[in-house]
Amino acid sequence: MKNVILTDGGMGQELVRRSRSEPTPLWSARVLIDEPDLVRGLHAEFIRAGARVITINTYSATPERLAREGAEDLFKPLQKLGIELARQARDEAGDAAIAGCLSPLFGSYAPALTISYQDTLDIYRRIVAEQADGVDLFLCETMASSEEARAAVTAASESGKPVWVSWTLADHGTPRLRSGETIASATDALGNLPVAARLLNCCRPEAIAAALPELIELGGPVGAYANGFTSTEALKHGGTVDVLHARHDLGPDAYADQAVGWVEAGADIVGGCCEVGPAHIAALRDRLQQGGYAISGVSHA
Repeated sequence: MKNVILTDGGMGQELVRRSRSEPTPLWSARVLIDEPDLVRGLHAEFIRAGARVITINTYSATPERLAREGAEDLFKPLQKLGIELARQARDEAGDAAIAGCLSPLFGSYAPALTISYQDTLDIYRRIVAEQADGVDLFLCETMASSEEARAAVTAASESGKPVWVSWTLADHGTPRLRSGETIASATDALGNLPVAARLLNCCRPEAIAAALPELIELGGPVGAYANGFTSTEALKHGGTVDVLHARHDLGPDAYADQAVGWVEAGADIVGGCCEVGPAHIAALRDRLQQGGYAISGVSHA
């Protein structure tokens, strides 16, 4: 019986639907302060749906994004709160490992919006310093370029915690990172850095299916978690997620079809990204169990 690690789905879009507030460029960070019960409750729902790994809700709480909105003083409090709410949800809902979040510093899908490698590394080190004591592993997610991923993985690996790296792909055409780089070159850029798993995320399920064979061929544990957007083209730097629209053909059962296909192809870790909610994760859990897979987690303190 093959073990499959089941992760949570996307926090941001689900919180948009549940919140009383309009989304802002600091959406998932703002909701930590204004509506912490929503965040805690959604984490708990994902755990009850079967997720054995949840990621703290600090995706937009990076120093650069906060500074851009005149809220840099919230950096440390938001990191702390994100961890506290995830831990409270775990205490309430059941066993799950908590992943720290190293997200793109300048916004998703924007590989050209970069600063120097050293400056990028320094910022990721600041984030790791705030998260390391409260998480079980680090997830470097939605990495659009090899250099961005290398900086995030370097900082995360210095914590001594397991590190997962996840690249986001162009939605159409030959499998490539959004920077245009190949998956193989992005892997090579990591050199001998310790990576516990390599994943693909926040792109169309079809893009993941096309790229997964190449990722699997490179060896080691692999995973995937797609988004349910029709397109990401409308999201500009500093914009808000309400400009993006959900596909109508990726309900829980349809998404489970896609993700089970990834597992059958060789993926070890599956879950969901934007527009993938607790109902999707529950459907995926059920399908995996019906298929004879054992749902497992990762070790944690």
